This record gives sequence, C-alpha cells and structure tokens, in this order.
Amino acid sequence: MMELLWVVCVLFVVVGFAGAVLPAIPGPPLVFLGLVAGAAADDFTRVGWGTLTVLFVLTGLTFVIDFAATALGAQRAGASRWAIGGAVVGSLVGLAFGLPGLLLGPFFGAIAGEWFARRDLLQAGKVGFATWLGMLLAAVAKLAILLLMLGVFGLAWWL
Repeated sequence: MMELLWVVCVLFVVVGFAGAVLPAIPGPPLVFLGLVAGAAADDFTRVGWGTLTVLFVLTGLTFVIDFAATALGAQRAGASRWAIGGAVVGSLVGLAFGLPGLLLGPFFGAIAGEWFARRDLLQAGKVGFATWLGMLLAAVAKLAILLLMLGVFGLAWWL
C-alpha cells in the first residue's frame, strides 16, 4: 500500500506542476493531494497535520494569486468581460498547439474578445498584452508557491 501511495504522490505532483501552466488541469490541488498521499504513505508520522494545514493554505493562496494577477492585468488595461472570456478560450485552444499555443493563445483570445466588444484595435492590443502578462505572472507565482510547497513537505519529512 505504501508503494501505491508514493506512486500517487509523484504522479499527482508531476501532473499538478503541469497544471500550474495548463488552464485545463487544476495544478495546485493536485500537488496538495499528492503531498497528502505522500504523508499518508508514512501514516502521517513525518509530515503531520500542521504541515498539511500550511500546504493547504498555500494551495488556497495560488487561487487568490491566479485570480488577482489576471484580473489586475486586465483591469489596468480597461479590459471588457469579452476580453477575459477570450483569454480563457484562447488558452484552451492554445493547448492544441503546444507551448507556442499556451503562450500566444491567451494573448490572441483577449485581443479577439476586446475587438468584439469595442472594435478598437489599439485598445484590443493593449488589453491582450496586459491580460497575457497577468496570466504569465500568475503562472510564475503559482510555480513558485508549488516549489515552496515541495520544500515545506521535504523539510517536514527530513526533520
């Protein structure tokens, strides 16, 4: 049983890290569940509920950062709801095109949404860039928090 829990731990953590940048995968919750499986593999002897509570709070923080960074980037540029929706659709469509699609999909999606809403190409470009930058910064912040979560787990495991 212990080996199965470690396999689940590693699988969920790896997929969770991918989900930090892929919009269709709930990355941080998967990392958290993977770390819970790792703690359960040792009957919570080395990694206890206090550590898991810290990891849970960090997981919640990723949602706050994700929402805030994207919304602030779009809001600062005066984005419409259509631009935000376009960025989400662009992210999902971009999945089919690998890394270039993931990088460019939200940008072009936000531009298309803003163009649809206001018919102003300059504003659409500004909103597209701001929304893309917000999403990029959110992904970087989520990755940093996920690395911190691994560090907290590892420190609790070894101490």
